[in-house]
Amino acid sequence: MKLSLKLAWRNIWRNRRRTLIVVMAMGMCMALLVLYDGLLAGFEQAVYGNAIKLMGGNIQVHAAGYGDKTSQTPLLPIENSEAVVEAAMGQPNVVAALRHINTGGMTSNRTGAFPVSITGIEPEQEAATSLIAQNIVAGRYLAADDGDVILIGRGLADAMELRIGDRITLVGRATHEQMRRRTMTVTGIYDIGMPSIEKRTVYISLSEAQQLYGLDDQVTEVVILLAQVGQEAPVVSALTSTLSGYEITTWETSIPELSQTIAMKSAIMTIFGIVLLGIAAIGIFNILLMAVYERTREIGLLGAMGLKPRQITLLFLLEGILIGLVGAVFGAILGVALNGLLGYYGIDYSQFADLTDYMALLGGKVYPTIVPGMIFQRALTVAVIAAIAALYPALEAARREPAEALHYV
Repeated sequence: MKLSLKLAWRNIWRNRRRTLIVVMAMGMCMALLVLYDGLLAGFEQAVYGNAIKLMGGNIQVHAAGYGDKTSQTPLLPIENSEAVVEAAMGQPNVVAALRHINTGGMTSNRTGAFPVSITGIEPEQEAATSLIAQNIVAGRYLAADDGDVILIGRGLADAMELRIGDRITLVGRATHEQMRRRTMTVTGIYDIGMPSIEKRTVYISLSEAQQLYGLDDQVTEVVILLAQVGQEAPVVSALTSTLSGYEITTWETSIPELSQTIAMKSAIMTIFGIVLLGIAAIGIFNILLMAVYERTREIGLLGAMGLKPRQITLLFLLEGILIGLVGAVFGAILGVALNGLLGYYGIDYSQFADLTDYMALLGGKVYPTIVPGMIFQRALTVAVIAAIAALYPALEAARREPAEALHYV
């Protein structure tokens, strides 16, 4: 085997120009795939990460039985929510653990009534990580001691013709399915570029929500935010073993359509990668098949010296694999370098922010990130495709009769 490797390594460099062309073709495909993986990872963190923040966080902790309720947002208080927050903040990769009260209701004024989701928050705790707090376009963000004031989205403000200081009626479902009504003053308007969310989501202070909906010093949900999408599993496992009597779920359960979008993206990317590498594999197939015909006498000499057909097959197969590995290494280095460069400077996508709702979550720039697991997967795919491409030329070489091959001109 050691001798075969030496011979294969020597043989692939006998025609340097042709080998370098194939290696560069494989390497460029590999580099583009690594760059694309990094770009998609950057998009995931920018778009999906921000979408997850808006729609309930990476991980949600509720009281036992929350998922069995027929109501979309049952007001089941969490026992000892402070202990849940403390346990969550003790886990690696956790950026914040936020206490919420969520309920459904509607807002109304002279223009009409609009169904909304009402969220009670602790403004000071959320300010550093909240997209809402970072996108106040009129008025101010909430304060902990706010009473009958409300923070609304631009979509709702436009629909209800509201300005800062206007009064609206807020009706929300309290415990025991009672409806509580209060007149609120608009203190702030946020604009995240997603009218569908802005129109149906309003915020009030947690203290106001507790008083209004009969939940003294209690909350219905603890939202846990992580540094990156994809880090949920170990945190959920640790919290499940630490906490008992709670329902712990992730965004994949609460936002299934987003999970399906990411899965579809990964499947499409895999197919795209195989097609690209398949095109480069044609180069390996061509170079090795040409080598079989060019080295017919050499193959005959190897057979005359006692090499068995399977050993000749192995020799040409190793040549294909080595070309693939050299291309993979070249591509990985180039791809990591491009990812690092673009990850430092970022790619400006702000001009595309208005194309779709989710594009509005980009926040201006996307920063590609290096995904080590995907680099290894791409390199392995290159090696496998190279070996498959080399298989037929290797079998063709093994079928040569030594006596005929030695007389080949």
